[in-house]
Amino acid sequence: MKLNIAILAGDGIGPEISREGVRTLDAIAAKFGHEFNYTSALCGAAAIDAVGDPFPEETLRVCQEADAVFFSAVGHPKFDNNPNSKVRPEQGLLAMRKKLGLFANIRPVQTFDCLVHKSPLKDELVRGADFVCIRELTGGMYFGEKLEGTEKAYDTCAYTRPEVERILRVGYQYARQRRHHLTVVDKANVLASSRLWRAVAQDVMKEYPDVETDFMYVDNAAMRMIQDPKFFDVMVTENTFGDILTDEGSCITGSMGLLPSASTGESTPVFEPIHGSWPQATGLNIANPLAQILSAAMLLEHFGLAEEGALIRRAVDASLDANVRTPEIQVEGGEKYGTIEVGTWIAEWIAKA
Repeated sequence: MKLNIAILAGDGIGPEISREGVRTLDAIAAKFGHEFNYTSALCGAAAIDAVGDPFPEETLRVCQEADAVFFSAVGHPKFDNNPNSKVRPEQGLLAMRKKLGLFANIRPVQTFDCLVHKSPLKDELVRGADFVCIRELTGGMYFGEKLEGTEKAYDTCAYTRPEVERILRVGYQYARQRRHHLTVVDKANVLASSRLWRAVAQDVMKEYPDVETDFMYVDNAAMRMIQDPKFFDVMVTENTFGDILTDEGSCITGSMGLLPSASTGESTPVFEPIHGSWPQATGLNIANPLAQILSAAMLLEHFGLAEEGALIRRAVDASLDANVRTPEIQVEGGEKYGTIEVGTWIAEWIAKA
């Protein structure tokens, strides 16, 4: 298969983990006879510094002409610490989602047996936890009408029935492929937008009688994720709630550096780790590349390359079992491996498999 892939490495540790993700894709291409062509483009703080725009038109063109976008991370302290900044790196990520029509963010949360001890939760709670959070990406407060002033500010959480219907259908499709259980997360006891979500979900659920549907307020869902993460199979929710809950989900696995994601919709799909740019670690060769590498597996699986994706997942499992790990998940007394060393080990394992 031939794929044209846009590489948006972004800021901070982004370029470092991006290189290891591409190294993995190259190893797969060599082993299976595929052709992956890469085109790099600017986004985030790097794009602001270069052209004053966190998601330039040239970057949009590169993304639109690609089969997939392999994204890493954006963000820089010089913008985070300046509340008066009119342009921010994260606006590039939001612009990419909006302009590409990426309304569904799929974030799998799956534990690794050899890393259960790294989770802040008890072994018996997290071992075997395996669920998918599907977050609506283009609506809600992130894109609603805003007012920002010194005495008053607001962010409008607005949704339409078609927006809710389409993300729910994505959730049901995933539930049918898994354990046939969908949880709709909202705050319908307080928010009008959530009451629309619940009303629409109660209509759509009738089309999927083979899927068990339940409803949960977001505060209860946050608590249930900690108390009983194995309860969930597929969770679908709006933009802001999804952002918060998926970061909470990363704690279940023991490291944000382990969770990949995919964003799909009307145009080119985007595959990325869920973590941020961690600018403090830039150039130190300590960033965990596994979420980026697992995002490569999701990319391949999206195009029907299931065997290739499965091989990447086995390579990641093998690296963890062999204690080839970056510092934040390494066992006590284990050998020191950096970003480059972990990525190289995985690529070599794929070549030998």
